[in-house]
Amino acid sequence: MIFERIKSEGLAHLSYFVGSGDEAIVIDPRRDCQIYSDLARREGMKIKYIFETHRNEDYVIGSLELKELTDAELYHGQGVDFKYGNFVRDGQEFDFGSMKLAALHTPGHTDESMSYTLADPDAGKEPLMVFTGDALFVGEVGRTDLYGPEEAPRMAANLYDSIFNKILPLGDRVILCPAHGAGSLCGGAISKREYSTLGLERIQSPALQKTDKEEFVKFKLEEKLEFPPYFEKMEEYNLQGPPLLKGLPVPEMLSPEEFRTRMEKGALVVDTRMSHSFGGAHIKGSYGIWLKGLPFFAGWILPYDKPILLVLEEKDQLETAVRYLVRIGYDNIAGFLNGGIAAWYMKALPVDGLNLISVQSLKKKIEKSEEMILLDVRSDEEWGEGHIEGAKHIYVGYLEENLDKVPRGCPIVVYCDSSRRSNIAASILKKNGYNEVYNVLGSMTAWKNAGYEIVK
Repeated sequence: MIFERIKSEGLAHLSYFVGSGDEAIVIDPRRDCQIYSDLARREGMKIKYIFETHRNEDYVIGSLELKELTDAELYHGQGVDFKYGNFVRDGQEFDFGSMKLAALHTPGHTDESMSYTLADPDAGKEPLMVFTGDALFVGEVGRTDLYGPEEAPRMAANLYDSIFNKILPLGDRVILCPAHGAGSLCGGAISKREYSTLGLERIQSPALQKTDKEEFVKFKLEEKLEFPPYFEKMEEYNLQGPPLLKGLPVPEMLSPEEFRTRMEKGALVVDTRMSHSFGGAHIKGSYGIWLKGLPFFAGWILPYDKPILLVLEEKDQLETAVRYLVRIGYDNIAGFLNGGIAAWYMKALPVDGLNLISVQSLKKKIEKSEEMILLDVRSDEEWGEGHIEGAKHIYVGYLEENLDKVPRGCPIVVYCDSSRRSNIAASILKKNGYNEVYNVLGSMTAWKNAGYEIVK
């Protein structure tokens, strides 16, 4: 048997390639799916089946793209009006090589959610692995709030039944293969540990200690997770079937003059450099989203109806940036700035900048009671764990729609945990006409390391 776990950075998405003999299956493929056909070619296998665990809400599924490459049969659960693929029945079995995959209906995260058990009939009927999608993660269980507060109790109760009555009874030795790792928005506290078994989860997972159904449901209803606006776009794509890429987009290499012309026609500029570089000099009106933050934060910030222009630290980062964007449905990547920011200012084109401030300088400003708005753009959970006294709290993803809550005419000092999310927030403020904006270097991490006080 060949088993490959494919991790898509940023989204913390996990997909799987499993092969036996000359046949293989893929579970929850990503949109830039050439990796699976490359694996099949390397191993001399044909991809026979593609399985989806559910209609994903945080990335564009690559099933149709992979079917186009391989002509594999595509299956997903019943209960959602998918416009492509085949519906799988609870208990339905599929053979490939010497292996057997069985479908297990495990609703709760969504109504159509499926898990899939993998067995080797030559060794016994017992399952070796279970692919749980977003029902069960390492150290966590799936979120149950996607259908809204009215449906959340029903979904939480269904998830309890799926986990305790269907998944865990498969056996403690069964290897757990979830659809996400740490950092995903599909679970509140997914462990950084990437491998586990059902037995380990039954013993160690905090959520699975809620063995009483009412206690479990109450625990899930008290959970507060962010709901990015791009989830709706992903749900639409993954229901209808996303546009086929047929290969990654190839953005045009643009001179500074060409880049400026595209901007004047309405294209958005996304600068993927780190916060200190962006703060030093950037193109006026740019969004500053560091490269590894693109797959997580672009969907909070960028509209889908405008072309995107990229400013990169290095030209060899282009493919990574493109992959990150297409995985969440941004296909109209119109170009990138040849030569980066240096090429721009060497042509004497106008630049903007951010004030970068150390935590020591911020502390002095606070002690002197200098006029400013101190803005914390971390999550609600991080804010509740401790923040700088006097700060105002707006999560970075909600900032642009809440600018009326940020006064103008005085300095704005923005912090997060590291200065990366605060760089996004600062770029939003600058783009919207706030002039004196500061990004706190090191932000809350540096503040704590300096021994400064926090409040709760």
